[in-house]
Amino acid sequence: MSDVLTGGSAAVRGEPERSATSRKDATTLDEHIIEVISDSGEGAQRCGQSLGAIAAKMGNGIWTVEIIPAEIQPPARSVQGASGVRIRIGQRRVTNGGDETDLVVAFNEQVLLGRVRAGDFKPGATILLESMWAEHGDARIASAYSDTVASLRESGYDVIEIPMDAECRTIVDDPRRGKNMFALGILCNLYSLDLGIARDQIAITFGKKAEHVVRQNVELLDAGWAWAEANLPIRYEIPAERPKEPQIVVNGNTALALGVLASGMDICAMYPITPATSASHYLSEMFERVGGIVHQAEDEIAACSFAIGASYAGKCAVTITSGPGYSLKQEAIGLATMAEIPLVVVNVQRGGPSTGQPTKVEQGDLLAAVFGSHGDAPKVVMAASGIEDCFYSVITARKIAESFNIVVVLLSDASLATAQQPFPRPMFSEDWLAPPVDQAPVPDGARPYDWDPVTGIARRFVPGQPGGMHTLTGLAHDRGSHVAYDAQSNEDGLRHRSLKLVALQRTLRPPTVFGDREGDMLVVGWGSTKGVIEEAVERLRAEGRRVSSMHLRFLQPLPPGIKEIMEGFRKVMTVEGNWADRIEDDLVDEDNRRYSPLAIMLRSRFLVDVDCWSEARGQPIKPGAVARVVRERLDQEEQR
Repeated sequence: MSDVLTGGSAAVRGEPERSATSRKDATTLDEHIIEVISDSGEGAQRCGQSLGAIAAKMGNGIWTVEIIPAEIQPPARSVQGASGVRIRIGQRRVTNGGDETDLVVAFNEQVLLGRVRAGDFKPGATILLESMWAEHGDARIASAYSDTVASLRESGYDVIEIPMDAECRTIVDDPRRGKNMFALGILCNLYSLDLGIARDQIAITFGKKAEHVVRQNVELLDAGWAWAEANLPIRYEIPAERPKEPQIVVNGNTALALGVLASGMDICAMYPITPATSASHYLSEMFERVGGIVHQAEDEIAACSFAIGASYAGKCAVTITSGPGYSLKQEAIGLATMAEIPLVVVNVQRGGPSTGQPTKVEQGDLLAAVFGSHGDAPKVVMAASGIEDCFYSVITARKIAESFNIVVVLLSDASLATAQQPFPRPMFSEDWLAPPVDQAPVPDGARPYDWDPVTGIARRFVPGQPGGMHTLTGLAHDRGSHVAYDAQSNEDGLRHRSLKLVALQRTLRPPTVFGDREGDMLVVGWGSTKGVIEEAVERLRAEGRRVSSMHLRFLQPLPPGIKEIMEGFRKVMTVEGNWADRIEDDLVDEDNRRYSPLAIMLRSRFLVDVDCWSEARGQPIKPGAVARVVRERLDQEEQR
């Protein structure tokens, strides 16, 4: 995590000047999308994330998207081994990774190919390419390099070859351990970023290293800046306004971890799983400083069970996982539901099913979160819509879990997990925390499941309360927590556990509409697609299209007012990062088509004809794709 500041101390003392000034004329841009890609282990992600943090500290809007290979150690110089990051820098707040890339820094030519084939680069994009491979001792590598460069240029890309390896060798013996900072210096020059802020960012990035490591990386940064100044004619400027209030630049997993800290939860139990693990990494560093514990269990089931036991002892706990781990936790989540023990479960979704695509983006777990269980196990399901929302959603989830003695599932995904974005530093509030654990004697005659007939909520009994001893069970039970198999006790429990969702729904506000409340198309989404959908809607409205959007934070229970909002539009369509059958496929028709998860829920709940469009390509949906699909659907309606 790095603070967005208006100033800061120098990373390395004794420098003659903090910020070098370029003599090149700059082209002013509204925004640009940059990618830095390399073999795994060459530091492209660190370079790109540092670039984003520097731009954010200068007041630009940023959003980063990590490019992560599926394997831990993929083959070097391979298409599938591309590792890096996309950085979108704009004059205003940026809420997603955007469309095609404008400029690329690549440490070899092979890592470019997959991105080119996927259409991720803008036609005519600038490619800054490491040139060392042109004279490689292996003739096959040299030939592959020259052939690829020629092909890229024939395709219209502006390929600029840069001797990064040779330049870095004047400073470090192993350029693989410094090329990323040289590239960062080049990018700081090209985008007119403050070199003093960049030096400070290096001090933060390498803060745990020895001072000579920081100095060496600053030298590489300065060398990259100087090389670009002397050899590259291009220079851009994306105007920015320094933030007037303190901000932080974090990714979604760090925001989740900060939310755990701020919510007052003391225990996080989890088992390492991609892409959720970095949340526990941050908590492991910070939690004990404020009296918290991160428990790494032997498996996913044990992690969930540990959290349930901790919650039963008096204070709500959290367990964090991803799709496969969530599947394993299902039976334990059923225990928490039956016993009415508050619990927060965070699912950072990834591509599935089974092991699926561990490092890729997908929103495939909605129906599992809402309906997954044997028997009726009502639970609250929320979805974070952005990085800032990851922070505040954890606080809300903890409050609901303890207020209703219920399981709250919070859905994030791999896109939010690794993306960075600045947002105002949260100002801590005592209201975020739970009250002290109630140790007062239980009133005479009170029972652990004395359900309120209207809300279904029962007073929570905490171990150690005088008069509150009872046997906890996952079996069907009566109001005294005695095992009971009779029909009335079973229906009594089912009814009151379900009423808690009804009671919560009555407290929710109707969702807001982005745009007008009437029109030709309402686009509905959930989770990380919010920024993408709203940007697409803005573009369409600028074209004169009567399009609006609605984004759902609560998915169970669904908030009030949804049907009334949908009735204001001629057509309603969900946009999701998961699978739905394509109506154009030969055998698919309206009788057998599988709709996307949110579309299924809205159609069944409100009996409204909700169409859907989804994409499960393992990467964040682009706003241009959403805008294109909406245009096509509207044009089809006009032709009918």
